[in-house]
Amino acid sequence: MRRSSTLLLSLAVVGGLTGTLPATASAQGRQDIPQSHPLWANAQAKVADTAPASKLSFRVYLNQRDNAGAEALAQAVSDPDSKTYRQYLSTDQVRDRFAASDATVNAVKAWLAGSGFSIGDVPSNRAYVEATGTADQTQNAFGVKLGKYRVKGQTLRAADKNLSVPANLAADVLGVVGVDQATNLFKPDHATGSGTPSDVAPGPGFRNARPCSAYYGEKIDTTDPAYNGQHLPYAPCGYTPAQLRSAYGVDQVGADGKGTTIAIVDAFASPTIYSDASTYAKKNDPQHPLKQSQFSQHVFPVNPVLEPPDQCDAAGWYGEETLDVEAAHGLAPGANILYVGGSDCQDNSLDEALNYVIAGHKADIVSNSYGDTGEDIPADEVKVFNQISLQAVLEGIGVYFSSGDNGDEVARLGTPSPDYSASAPWITAVGGTSIAIGKDGKRIFETGWETSKSVLTNGVYGPANYTSGSGGGTSRLFAQPFYQKGVVPDALAKKNQTGNTKGRVVPDISAVGDPNTGFLVGQTQTFPDGVYYDQYRIGGTSLASPVFAGIMAVADSFDHFHHGFINPVIYKLTSRTSAISDVKHVNAAVERVDYANSTDASNGLLTSVRTLDYQGLTIHTTPGYDDVTGLGSPNGLLFLLLV
Repeated sequence: MRRSSTLLLSLAVVGGLTGTLPATASAQGRQDIPQSHPLWANAQAKVADTAPASKLSFRVYLNQRDNAGAEALAQAVSDPDSKTYRQYLSTDQVRDRFAASDATVNAVKAWLAGSGFSIGDVPSNRAYVEATGTADQTQNAFGVKLGKYRVKGQTLRAADKNLSVPANLAADVLGVVGVDQATNLFKPDHATGSGTPSDVAPGPGFRNARPCSAYYGEKIDTTDPAYNGQHLPYAPCGYTPAQLRSAYGVDQVGADGKGTTIAIVDAFASPTIYSDASTYAKKNDPQHPLKQSQFSQHVFPVNPVLEPPDQCDAAGWYGEETLDVEAAHGLAPGANILYVGGSDCQDNSLDEALNYVIAGHKADIVSNSYGDTGEDIPADEVKVFNQISLQAVLEGIGVYFSSGDNGDEVARLGTPSPDYSASAPWITAVGGTSIAIGKDGKRIFETGWETSKSVLTNGVYGPANYTSGSGGGTSRLFAQPFYQKGVVPDALAKKNQTGNTKGRVVPDISAVGDPNTGFLVGQTQTFPDGVYYDQYRIGGTSLASPVFAGIMAVADSFDHFHHGFINPVIYKLTSRTSAISDVKHVNAAVERVDYANSTDASNGLLTSVRTLDYQGLTIHTTPGYDDVTGLGSPNGLLFLLLV
C-alpha cells in the first residue's frame, strides 16, 4: 500500500497539482520537501537501520518554468473551440519555454556530485537529475536517517522525516523519487509469473478449454442445466484482429494507422516478443504481417544496485507486453510499434520510460496498461507524473492508460477509488466493455464490463461472486477537469468529495476488456512438456488501452493529422453527434469451460456462468456518462470522421 498523499488541490485549468507546494524552512539554510516522509515510517514500524554502505539510485525532479502558463497552453492546443487548437509545440520549443534551465540543472548536479554521488544522464527535456550513491551519502545529503520499516507485509526503506535540500535549490526541486520504497509496485492485473529479469523463464502456460465459440452465440450449451431458465452461449474462444476491426468499424475506411507510431510502455522486455507477435499475425491475420521494420524497442537496463522489493514479476510483464503489441498491431496494422521497457516495475522506472518517449517525441500515441491500486500515491510521484503528461499534451502526443480491472476497488481497499495513473487529468483513461461480435463481424451488443462467476457443482450453480471489471470512480486526488464540466453528472463528480467540490471521474472512454469476450493472443509459455508458442483468450483494460490506441492510430492516418490529447474533443462530441456509442446495461451471460490445471483436461474441467455487467457493485453502467464505461465506445466511421 502506498503512503497517504494529503495533497492540497486547486481548481486550476484541469484541477490538478499546480506548481510547487510551499517548502518549510529547516535549520542550517535548508528547506524541507513537503510530504516526502511516509506516514508509516514511524518508530513502532521500524525494524532496522539501513546499512550505511548499501547502494541506491534516485532522481531529483526539477520544476518547469511557468507551470500555470504550460497548463493554459495545454488546454488551448487540445480544445477544439480554441484559436490555437492543434498548434502543438516541438520538443525544442517545450524545453526552451518551460523546462528547467541549464543553470538549474548544473546547480543540482554540482550539489549532488559534491555530496559524493555519481551523476547519471540528464534527459533532453531536463526533467530530472539522476544520482547513485550509498545510504550514508543519501542521509547526509538530505538530512535524514534511513531505516527499514515493516508495512503491509513488506520491509521497506524510508527516511525518518521529510527530505530537505539546500535553501538555494528548494524552489527548483519538484520532488525526489527513489530514496524511499514508498511506491507500491505497478503490475498488470491479468498476468502472473515469477522470477527475476536475469534468469526468468516465460510464464506458466495457459490454454482455453473447449467448447468455446468462434463468434458470439455460435455454440449454445444445451448439456448443462439452464441458468435462470436459459441455456447460454459458450464464451468466444478469443476474438481475432479482423473481428475487432470490423466491430469497431476501422476496416471500412481505407486507413490502417500508417504514418503513426504507437509507443507501448511496460516493465522489462519479453525475449520472444517479435517472434511471438509476428507468428501471431501470420496465424490469425495473414493479410497484415508485423514487419520487422514496423517494430522497435528501447529497454532500460536492470539497475544492479536496487534492493528488494524493487524487482518484481518479469514473466507476468512478458504477457502484458505480448498482449499490448498484438492488440495495437491488430487494430492498426499499418502503424509502427515502439516498445519501451522500464528497468523494473516501480513508478519511477516506468515514469523514466514514459519520459523517454515524451522528451524525444518518439511516438504520437502512448498506451500504458498498468496502474496502482487506488490513489494512495506519494506526493512527489503525482507531481512528477503530472509534469511528464503535461508535456505530452503540449507536443500533441495522446497518452492512454487502462482504468484498472477491479471496479472501484472497494473489495481491495474498503472504500471506493479509481486507480492511478488513470485518474490523472492530462491522460485519457480507457475503461472496459463486454462485447458480443456476431458471425458477420458486427456488434450484437456492447455493455459494461463488470463480471460475476457462478460455479457449476454437482448440477447446481453456486452464488454469483464478482470477479473483475472496468476500473472507475471519482478521484479524491484531482478536482474536476475543464473538459468534464457540464457532461459528467454532478452525482458522480461529487462522490468522495466534501461540500460542493467536484472530482475527476474515471474512465473517459472504453473498448473491449472483458476476458470472457476477450482477445486471442499468442505467446511463448512454459508448459509441462516444454517451452513453446501457444494461444489463449485474454482481457482486462490491459486490452482496452492498446485496442483504443490502435483505433486512434487509424484515426490519425484517416484524418491526416495527429490527434494528441483527445479528452476535450470527445467530451464535446457526446453533446453534438453519435460518434461515440452510449454503452448501456444489457442482461447477458456466457457459459465458460476451463481446464482445472490451466493447460489440459487431465485434472478435469471447471464449468461456470459468467454474468456480463454484474449489478452487485457500487459503480454501474447507465445511459449517458457512467463510471464504468465513461462516455461510451467508438462508433465506427462516425468516430473516425469527427474525433
